[in-house]
Amino acid sequence: MKKKEITLGVLKEARIDENRTPFSPSQISNLLNKFSNLKIIVQPSKRRCFKNEDYLKAGAQITDDLSSANIIFGVKEVDISTLIKNKIYLFFSHTSKVRQYIGQAIEDKAVIYKKELLREVIKKNITLIDYENVREVSGEGFRYLGFGRFAGIIGTYNTLNLYLKLYNKQPLARAFEINDYEQIKKLISKQNFYKIKILLTGSGRASKGAIEMLEHANIRQVSINDYLSKKYNEAIFSNISAKEHMEKKDGKNISKVKNYLFNTDIFIACHYWDPKFPKLFFPNHIHEFKNLKIIGDITCDINGSIPTTIRSTSIANPYYSVDINTMKEIDLGNKGIAIMAVDNLPSELPQDASEEFGNSVISEILPYLIDKDDGRINRAITASNGKFFENFAYLNDFIN
Repeated sequence: MKKKEITLGVLKEARIDENRTPFSPSQISNLLNKFSNLKIIVQPSKRRCFKNEDYLKAGAQITDDLSSANIIFGVKEVDISTLIKNKIYLFFSHTSKVRQYIGQAIEDKAVIYKKELLREVIKKNITLIDYENVREVSGEGFRYLGFGRFAGIIGTYNTLNLYLKLYNKQPLARAFEINDYEQIKKLISKQNFYKIKILLTGSGRASKGAIEMLEHANIRQVSINDYLSKKYNEAIFSNISAKEHMEKKDGKNISKVKNYLFNTDIFIACHYWDPKFPKLFFPNHIHEFKNLKIIGDITCDINGSIPTTIRSTSIANPYYSVDINTMKEIDLGNKGIAIMAVDNLPSELPQDASEEFGNSVISEILPYLIDKDDGRINRAITASNGKFFENFAYLNDFIN
């Protein structure tokens, strides 16, 4: 980092169910020890997974006033009313998937929030950098950072726990109650999931986290060909990437996932989805999935690739069921399909998730943000100087 004075700000999270943070106290202590030109301000929070006193001991200033900060870091949705003019903000704004709402009358509160957020960003001349868009330029556009691994870990744990709950077995303690990944691994390893067949989509951080949890649960991975053609006397799963479940038909991309769901008991979705991609299946297909009783939707895209995800759920109440005839929500039980769709899964293990995320911010973001950018930061800027960057120009239509 260059020797000019730089002040970083850390937001308190606006969501009442959000307790993660972009930096842990130990990470802040290391940064301050390493760079004499650095100051760090942390807004006090009663919900954050680390205590205010720990940040104070680490050398941070504790105050609500972030006006002296050059760059402000958050995690999830910010309080729009607190945005400060002319600042650089980094957080997950989740505004890159709003094309499908352009030109529509919007009633969804989450979508209305995104519209109001972006209007305020433009009005206040804020530079908005979305973590989700910090990617390498080559190949698949690999994301440099995210909470995906812990989303996959906890989403899969919750989904397996839902199976135990539905089939009159003793459910395990929730992850947030245990709050220790090592203990969770020991607990899940003692369960018997018998002959269940699990299909897992995705090839990124979330799917890798899901595989990690399935392996701790002693559920064996098999190839997709064996998954389709062989019978097993043990619990098994197969993982397919986006490329593997897409095919061209009449010049259009379509999903082959429904072909794999006919004999699947549990479907865990970890793939990245964009509205320009095809849906995995449609409501009229569900009657054909005779064994499918549980969907763990870690992607959690409402009106997205999975039609049964009609709403997201909370950590406190993670499950609901959907009637396969009406596609309406019904009481959780063996009728219909049971859904796990928590939209902030890593908050169930906030300290582990925050430490991993903070390490990525320190290695993959800060050097390019403060010293010389290799292009990753510039490509991730949603808005700056009162306008949207070229790649996000479509957001003008969204906010108008």
